[in-house]
Amino acid sequence: MADNDIDRSAAEALHAIWHAAGGADEALGAVALTGAGDLSSVFATTSLAVASIAAAGLAVAELAAARHGALPRLRADRRLASFWFADSIRPDGWALPPAWDAVAGDYRCADGWIRLHTNAPHHRAAALAVLGVPAERERVAQVVAGWSGEALESAIVDNGGCAAQMRSLDDWAVHPQGAAVAAEPLLWRETFDAATRPAWTVPADRPLAGIRVLDLTRILAGPTATRFLAGYGATVLRLDPPGWEEPSLQPEVTLGKRCARIDLRSDPGRTLFERLLREADVIVHGYRADALERLGLGAGRRRELNPGLVDVSLDAYGWTGPWRRRRGFDSLVQMSSGIAEAGMRLRGRDAPTPLPVQALDCAAGYIMAGAAVRGLAERLRAGSGSSARASLARVAATLAALRAPDCVERPQPAPASQADVAGTIEHTPWGPARRLRPPLELDRAPMRWDLPAASLGSSPAQW
Repeated sequence: MADNDIDRSAAEALHAIWHAAGGADEALGAVALTGAGDLSSVFATTSLAVASIAAAGLAVAELAAARHGALPRLRADRRLASFWFADSIRPDGWALPPAWDAVAGDYRCADGWIRLHTNAPHHRAAALAVLGVPAERERVAQVVAGWSGEALESAIVDNGGCAAQMRSLDDWAVHPQGAAVAAEPLLWRETFDAATRPAWTVPADRPLAGIRVLDLTRILAGPTATRFLAGYGATVLRLDPPGWEEPSLQPEVTLGKRCARIDLRSDPGRTLFERLLREADVIVHGYRADALERLGLGAGRRRELNPGLVDVSLDAYGWTGPWRRRRGFDSLVQMSSGIAEAGMRLRGRDAPTPLPVQALDCAAGYIMAGAAVRGLAERLRAGSGSSARASLARVAATLAALRAPDCVERPQPAPASQADVAGTIEHTPWGPARRLRPPLELDRAPMRWDLPAASLGSSPAQW
């Protein structure tokens, strides 16, 4: 892809994301996309990365302008964006745990490939129960080889697990869920009359200071969104159920947040949650579409408790179609939607070839962050509450539309150097670390975090 094609794909992605969030075209003139290098991919992965970060930053700039006049200019660096889509933390004298458990991964089945997602103990147990084997990779591979991909996928999903057969882009286009996702917007948005406008000060140097964000998200997309909000001053309270852990990701995604535990299945837990929700400005959640509804905390109840709430949610496979309530993760959606097959086919490889980073998760996170901030701007302007819904599958469709025309390797980002790392030490529960410099620069409002990464459950569930 020529340099002008790279610039065009990033600009097109930025326009699509900003338009989906309801942004006006004239605001795009405040954005400069800088830097060089492209992650090795048959898709325009780096263009999606820098565009999604820029769109979130533009939403912050717009909110600041609502109080202070002129729209601040911003710069999003594609090289640093590529790094942040992989990881942002550099441990000093310690190491992150492995990203995957011993069973998770791609397996040959009787008619192709399937991916098992088994990092969570209950998902691993569900898959192994269907296969009838212990948690031994060789035994799993032997049994998977005798199954058709579609049959095994269905059996594991029906048993409460997570799996995805590898499909091509063409297969996904005619699949009922793929067709449903193709007809969906990148963001579903609604506004609600909240009757009153808030008295937020929106400091020019810390536009989200004083904003309270309830974070009911896991793994990567939602936590990426709330980490971004914390970077501009929001008070983020992450709530996890008892016993839930994300050992390999906590140092990455809890930056700037306080992390508490709450049992939404208990009466005291729901009562506490409702009290916190009444005092929140934003909620970001990544539960399956019907999960909070079944707990008596559906969209109607949340709106009843807090009419001015900015309510942002994520679903894996889309909000319509037969799979709208299916469990899913970035790596599974890449298999289902044709991304991993396209990488394998266009690179001439003999195994699924996913994106070099979990770009669906990360891009969805920044898209959600931008939607949240635009919701805050609408609240400030008109006193409206709002909701926005995103999905990994719809982000995958956006990326597929940006696919590079060939597999010619493009120059990759120059490796990170000491100049790319913050000079200050971040004192985490796991040991000292440093962060990469932020990929976004907003005039008069540097992105920074007031709290280091924290372990889950390390704070009380209170504002």
